[in-house]
Amino acid sequence: MTSPDSPLRVTVIGAGVVGCYLGGRLARHADVTLVGRAHVLDPIRAVGLTVESGDGQGDRLHLPPDSLTLTESPEAVRRSDVILVTTKAAQTGEATAAFLPFLRPGSLIVGLQNGLHSADRIRDDVDVVPVIAGTVPFNVARTGPTTYRRTSRGEIRIADHAAAAPLLEVFATAGLPARPTDDIQAVLHGKVLLNMNNAVQALSGLPLRTELLNREFRRCVALCQAEASRVFTAAGVVPRVPLPVPAGMLPTIMRLPTPAFRRLARAVIRVDPDGTSSMHDDLERGRPTEIGILQGEVVRMGRRLGVEAPACARIVELVHEAERAGPDRRQWTGRQLLAELQGARRRAHRLSRARETGNGI
Repeated sequence: MTSPDSPLRVTVIGAGVVGCYLGGRLARHADVTLVGRAHVLDPIRAVGLTVESGDGQGDRLHLPPDSLTLTESPEAVRRSDVILVTTKAAQTGEATAAFLPFLRPGSLIVGLQNGLHSADRIRDDVDVVPVIAGTVPFNVARTGPTTYRRTSRGEIRIADHAAAAPLLEVFATAGLPARPTDDIQAVLHGKVLLNMNNAVQALSGLPLRTELLNREFRRCVALCQAEASRVFTAAGVVPRVPLPVPAGMLPTIMRLPTPAFRRLARAVIRVDPDGTSSMHDDLERGRPTEIGILQGEVVRMGRRLGVEAPACARIVELVHEAERAGPDRRQWTGRQLLAELQGARRRAHRLSRARETGNGI
């Protein structure tokens, strides 16, 4: 149990949009340290941090600069009870190597990153304290130099572990819905299924809500989700999604006509009108995307298991093309992108048939 006299000491490693939002929500109920880069922390040092829920209920918190500890040094983990790792997945190894020498016995590390293996990568290097995985299902946007807004909803899930009880208590007190799960890998696979939409939205350039209400874009997502589901089934994994339907039904729901989809998927489309995905934001800022741990992961798993994923493979190629093109990248329409993915599947099918009949190269 925590108390005002001895609040939980939480250090956020990689304080970007998600890390700053979580840190801001927790700061009134925990002793929060944000470890990040100067361009993120310096504006907060000047005027404080503002976090908004984006749910239309006026849930806006402003934290003065002295209510948080702000530092560029990973040495801050020396005094941590809980370390939340919120870096990009590709930065996991570098971040872990930086804070590893300063870990305090008795602390807990929670990897709150995208992908299936981010917490595993932390665990590969850390053997002195427990490391568990978690997921943050909602999107966060930086809407000003020191303002971070949650643009969609969802419940944080964390692997069930006795050491996580104080963190879950503080999450609840701070109004951050969170609960433990006894199968975090199923939850992580479910999040990858849902995040198949990130690349489609990024290639469209449209706000999330607008893109999701376009049936042709949803059919693009459904193609990727169907391939991912086949790959996960071959791997023996049954994904869990935070929706009142089995994960295997997602492609069917995404292919529904828009009026039916709107009725059945209210939770999915309950996002800010101008909300976007993190992949879209990465393309806008000229940063590498996380396509490699989404559709790219499906393609790699499929190759190992002998399951083709041509739509996912083509999405990976298109996102890498967008990364290279920068501001001149193509903005795809739903019809164009669907035709591109269907063409990739037809080509893969022809090649497969040719190999089966002995006419392949």
